Amino acid sequence: MITFSEATLAELSIHRIGNKLQDEFYVLSDQSMHLEDEMLKQLLLQYFLSPYEKVNEIYRFMHPNNDLNLNEVYHFAAEIFANGAVFHDNTKKLATYLFEISNHPKIKSGELYVAYFENVQIEGDLHDAIGVFKSETKESYLTVYPEQGGFGLKYEQEAININKLDKGCLIFNTDAAEGYKVAVIDQTNRSAEAVYWKDEFLKLKVRNDNYSQTQNVLGVYKSFVTEKLDENFEISRTDKIDLLNKSMKYFKEKETFDIDEFANEVIANKEGIESFKTYKKSYEEEFDSPIADNFDISDAAVKKQAKTYKNILKLDKNFHIYIHGNKDLIEKGFDDDRSMNYYKVYFRDEQ
Repeated sequence: MITFSEATLAELSIHRIGNKLQDEFYVLSDQSMHLEDEMLKQLLLQYFLSPYEKVNEIYRFMHPNNDLNLNEVYHFAAEIFANGAVFHDNTKKLATYLFEISNHPKIKSGELYVAYFENVQIEGDLHDAIGVFKSETKESYLTVYPEQGGFGLKYEQEAININKLDKGCLIFNTDAAEGYKVAVIDQTNRSAEAVYWKDEFLKLKVRNDNYSQTQNVLGVYKSFVTEKLDENFEISRTDKIDLLNKSMKYFKEKETFDIDEFANEVIANKEGIESFKTYKKSYEEEFDSPIADNFDISDAAVKKQAKTYKNILKLDKNFHIYIHGNKDLIEKGFDDDRSMNYYKVYFRDEQ
């Protein structure tokens, strides 16, 4: 999880990047900006960082030759983290490099913002971070203001909507030897011409550590229970919730994950176990994201995934039943007189 409640914007440089295939050029600023307006700083923090609160996947820099220093963005970021005095010079190098790889005719021109943040939280820890953002989409805005006898109206064209970040990445000053932790935003990543941002400019790969492995297994298992099981088995909603509860209990109590141990303790059904392993293999092939059969469990990833594991049985609009433990204490039936389903719940004390 990425949050910015404690974050501050320490430095910002802005450049403009054109598309050289359209005979456009780039414009580099002489120096970084000196921001005195606190409201403007807060608006920029919202614009740059708020989209990352919903980002789940974390990446790392890579290079096809397995030499991280050959990755240009990694190299410039490392220079900045090592010596803040070279911040602006390296932002100009980033801008020039982005211009050089903008080789698709449909790539839009726009402003490139490079920001240095302090105290951005990722996965429970505070780190400095470098943000690289590009704004491509401009909108028109109306402003209403009071004047004598009523109100006046004016407009501004080619303005930026601070609630719509087009492209961006956050590079966290941690795990440098592994390629840093990097979070990415690309609102146009469904377009063929947009792959230049993540694949050509940044050169990223999905992180594959204990946090990622834990998160992926829990995500795959949840999808398997909620979406896949119905195709091959008759299973009630309470049984699904029970399977999810058992899996979360396993991850909270164990220090390491073992797929055979997990399958036997949680699924405990031969056909179900084989179905889950097949589903896991299909996921790995489809997303080119291998998940190890054994790894150390990440507590931070478990806490994050626990928020998405629902143990609520919703009955029409009248009742919600939270199932935390023994599913044998709840029974489902059908009332012929009312032609309605019902649940019978057993308990000892009312609190």
